[in-house]
Amino acid sequence: MPQSFAPLIDEKTKILIIGTMPGIASLDAAEYYAHPRNAFWKIMSETFNNGQVFQSYEKKKNCLLAHGIGLWDNLQYCERNGSLDSNIRKEVPNDFETLLAQYSKVQKLLFNGQKSFQFFKKYHSGLLEELEHYTLPSTSPANATLCFDTKLAEWQKFI
Repeated sequence: MPQSFAPLIDEKTKILIIGTMPGIASLDAAEYYAHPRNAFWKIMSETFNNGQVFQSYEKKKNCLLAHGIGLWDNLQYCERNGSLDSNIRKEVPNDFETLLAQYSKVQKLLFNGQKSFQFFKKYHSGLLEELEHYTLPSTSPANATLCFDTKLAEWQKFI
């Protein structure tokens, strides 16, 4: 069964970006949002790195943490054929209650797509009453209904 990554978070994190579950490319690379057509790191580059491509995964992670942004996925593990969120079955959620109690400076949750928000609402609805939260357009290449510039503009409103 695919298993998600450890959270990228520290004591200065104020915004937590929440995905659903790493896709095959991310699992193979052991990196968040590793698919070359996923817009996530390009959006972060445009927002925080003057549009310059990050030179390594470590630089990507360090950039987010330096800006008070963390990452984690809704699901600890699940069954799934391929990388589409619509194929997720027998999911087991991550423990956001414990994480957010430990990192109490988190003020805002940003959901990377509708499916991410739906899983969070299913397992952690009480936290939605406590924290500011927004559902943003999925950065996945499967979300081809919006162009990059539209995704970028929406994400930049909240980060």
